[in-house]
Amino acid sequence: MNYMFQAGFLGTKAPFFMDFVTLIVAVLPLLVGIAITFAKKKNYTLHAFMQTSIFIVSVVVVGYFEYGVRLGGGYEAFVQNTHVSHSYLFIVLVVHIIISVLTLGIWTNTLLHARKDAKRGGILPGTHSISHKKAGLRTFTGIVLTSLTGIWVYLLLFVF
Repeated sequence: MNYMFQAGFLGTKAPFFMDFVTLIVAVLPLLVGIAITFAKKKNYTLHAFMQTSIFIVSVVVVGYFEYGVRLGGGYEAFVQNTHVSHSYLFIVLVVHIIISVLTLGIWTNTLLHARKDAKRGGILPGTHSISHKKAGLRTFTGIVLTSLTGIWVYLLLFVF
């Protein structure tokens, strides 16, 4: 696993795994947005497949990220080389973690309810379409905020 800590590909001080995860996080809103367009075009099967696939890949990427952070010495090891105030960075990191954990919960709940409705023979658009759209909008908003705050943390750690 030494490759994880080799120089990244974005031209910053970040190791490879941080660049990889940040790239995925940056692209995530776009991917979810594309999946949403399939629902708008009434291609619900592809929408469901994409949302589930993106969710699974995201969870795996978060696991990879957590593994890399732990293996790399944790939070303290990564903040040593930044010129940003550690208290400011910590606040931004906490905000990012809160947003991302809430988003994960909302996204999980949205997917589980959609699957449960589909298994009950729910026809789309169906009785739960309005609540699903609202949950989807909350999820998408959370994903955008997670992406933005994740990029912000990356910039604070490895650029500024």
